[in-house]
Amino acid sequence: MFTPTRTAGLERLAAFLPRAGRDYAATRNLDVPGHPHVSGLSPWLRHRLVTEAEVIEATLRRHPRGAEKFLAEVWWRSYWKGWLELRPSIWSAYRHGLTATLDRLAVEPDLAARAKAAMLGATGIDGFDHWARDLVATGYLHNHARMWFASIWIFTLRLPWELGADFFLRHLIDGDPASNTLSWRWVAGLQTPGKTYLATADNIALNTQGRFNPAALASVAPPLPMLALPEPRVAPEGEIPDPTASSLLLVTEEDLSPEFLSRQGLRPRAVAVLTDVAGRSPLAVAAPVHRFVAGAVADALARLHAPDAPVCARSDLLRLLRIAEAEGVRQIVTPYAPTGPVASALAELARLAGAHGIAVVRVLRDHDRLAWPHATHGFFRFRDAVMG
Repeated sequence: MFTPTRTAGLERLAAFLPRAGRDYAATRNLDVPGHPHVSGLSPWLRHRLVTEAEVIEATLRRHPRGAEKFLAEVWWRSYWKGWLELRPSIWSAYRHGLTATLDRLAVEPDLAARAKAAMLGATGIDGFDHWARDLVATGYLHNHARMWFASIWIFTLRLPWELGADFFLRHLIDGDPASNTLSWRWVAGLQTPGKTYLATADNIALNTQGRFNPAALASVAPPLPMLALPEPRVAPEGEIPDPTASSLLLVTEEDLSPEFLSRQGLRPRAVAVLTDVAGRSPLAVAAPVHRFVAGAVADALARLHAPDAPVCARSDLLRLLRIAEAEGVRQIVTPYAPTGPVASALAELARLAGAHGIAVVRVLRDHDRLAWPHATHGFFRFRDAVMG
């Protein structure tokens, strides 16, 4: 379904643009085979093989008016990233909660059996079982199906939300720490006080055009116990490379269009890659996710004319540091990675490299620098600020 190259992403965008206006607004909630009513751009956007700014600009060129619904969906991705970037402790709390839940599975056989049945698509719930199997098979789910699935997981099956979020993050090719974690929190009532999402058989039947009509779904969705949200921190501004210092360009899976750094004048002495796909979960991340990232990294390196650049995992940070030292560079320059596993790896690399006199410079894109400071409250306030 998803060829992991920038060219394929741009082709998908071009093919979708004629339908990004009224057609999208009228049919975007329909979950039907082949997903003809949505763009399917999320795997490329998540890894920035194609950027949000490019999609927004291309859409506005084609639809100066009338594409607000589609543009809002693109901006949701920036909003979630910015919201979590201003409150990174929410990511840490999710990971701690997941660890505690996995510990429970080891000592609560009934919970473990129910969770296993849900992930195998063996609950007997119409629609839900199909989505579980389809996710594992394809690495993708329609957005509406993700909401239904999360709601049934939490309120009908009464399973821990963190385990469901992890199931998604391990299998979604477009799995993003911010969008995934915060969307699950929203469904559960942990994101907006008093606000949950209840999946209903009528809504599922309507928007799957009769394919699914589940019985015995939860009739109420009481919010899970919610802690007070942390106050947002100041939005990051990123760092500026020293134009006189010898540099190593570090590519990560968070931004696989690093050519923007060349347009800013970066002329690196060497190129390397840092990936942490495995870091998305304490459990095994699905093979389709690994394959997409590997292919996308190879595509980025080909565009950088550095096909043989070393690829390092988080466990290889010392190797990466030795590469930088061998190249004689004084700074490692990389696109800014938002809160998540790669950002944590970069923070550790910065600590190690700093002890050797090498700076790690994380360059923030203008799109994020301008958008993230507005992610202090709800989406609609954010939307009004960035969309006008």
